Amino acid sequence: MTNQTQLFEAALGIKAPWYMQGVNFATELTIAVDFVAGSRFAYPGVPGEHPVHDTVIKRLRHLNFFQFDCYLEVRVPRVRLPDGAVRLVEPDWMGKLDGFTLLFEALVLTLCREMTFAAVARPVNLSWHRVKAICDRYVDVALATTDLSRVSVVAIDETSCRRGHDYVSLVADMDQRRVVFVTPGKDAGVIERFARHLKAHNAMSAQIRSVSIDMSAAFIKGVDEHLPQARVTFDRFHVVAHASKALDDVRRAQQKTAPALKGMRWLLLKDAGKLNLAQLTDLEALVSQYPTNRTARAWMYREQLREILDRKQIHVVSKMLRRWCTGVMRSRVEPMKDVAHMILRHFDGIVAWTQTRQTNGFIEAINGLFQAAKRKARGYASFKTMRTVLFLIAGKLDFSALNPHAS
Repeated sequence: MTNQTQLFEAALGIKAPWYMQGVNFATELTIAVDFVAGSRFAYPGVPGEHPVHDTVIKRLRHLNFFQFDCYLEVRVPRVRLPDGAVRLVEPDWMGKLDGFTLLFEALVLTLCREMTFAAVARPVNLSWHRVKAICDRYVDVALATTDLSRVSVVAIDETSCRRGHDYVSLVADMDQRRVVFVTPGKDAGVIERFARHLKAHNAMSAQIRSVSIDMSAAFIKGVDEHLPQARVTFDRFHVVAHASKALDDVRRAQQKTAPALKGMRWLLLKDAGKLNLAQLTDLEALVSQYPTNRTARAWMYREQLREILDRKQIHVVSKMLRRWCTGVMRSRVEPMKDVAHMILRHFDGIVAWTQTRQTNGFIEAINGLFQAAKRKARGYASFKTMRTVLFLIAGKLDFSALNPHAS
């Protein structure tokens, strides 16, 4: 055996009974791989080693040799089993998708976690569809073996998948900070499908003890029906966001008769702690008009709400929040009255925040990453593609059981 042969076999991870038969280099590198004559091979699930019946040639894309594409042409055996069946025996280094080695697939997976499929396809000299097919295969196999038996705290949110009103919904395991389920739509069926998904992955819907959602009537209905033991938490930041929108609605209406309010939108919506001295001066001047200025009162109501929801004693928060709602509904700040009515309709879930401190912040950050990836790819044409991308970004899937070179 020459030093060159030993070098190539070591680099490729080829071990007995496999050996490198020859190398052909033209515009690409082609390495012929064979096995020792008379070898017998094991087959999964069937005891013993079995004789070779015949062989087929498999052409596998491997990592580049410098700047040149590299292929392995492998003579792969088909063995005859004791029951007379003939089965193909693949080498350990053959990939999960026909036509690739494990090392090549690991490279594609690593790149696709940071780049679009089209961007990865160019340097590896493959079609967009082949790159996507590798990622689809690994995500599908990894998800099929996912164990959800320890999932108990989840967050659910939707994100747009294309222009119009097409949505996908995500469910995240908040303890592990990972996406565990993706499905089309944003109706109550999302929760029903998630409950079925739990049952298929060594879990039960009754084990979900806490769920964070927005105030979607469909999600609330779905949780009530399909996650019966879950305590619902409405994210404190969603509640404050409704109050901020009401504040802006008040400002918009009042600025028609009070031109001084024009240009103050971001001043009113920003956290007061992030304002500079000049902005604080303007804000204090406005707030000083609290008795006669509806925008100033709306700002005060929003800040009071924020302060109440920052507290941690549930009985104190309940009492103060009901008092806040009563005061707002007696006022003449109409948009803020709508917020008070909303809070009373979802009171238990809003107050639950004081104990669970559970938010949708993580899953909304994932939505942001997905939207950025979608813009780079100029949109995704199918749900299957979107699902694969979301799991590559935030699924924390462990591919090492499928491919020792992937993580």
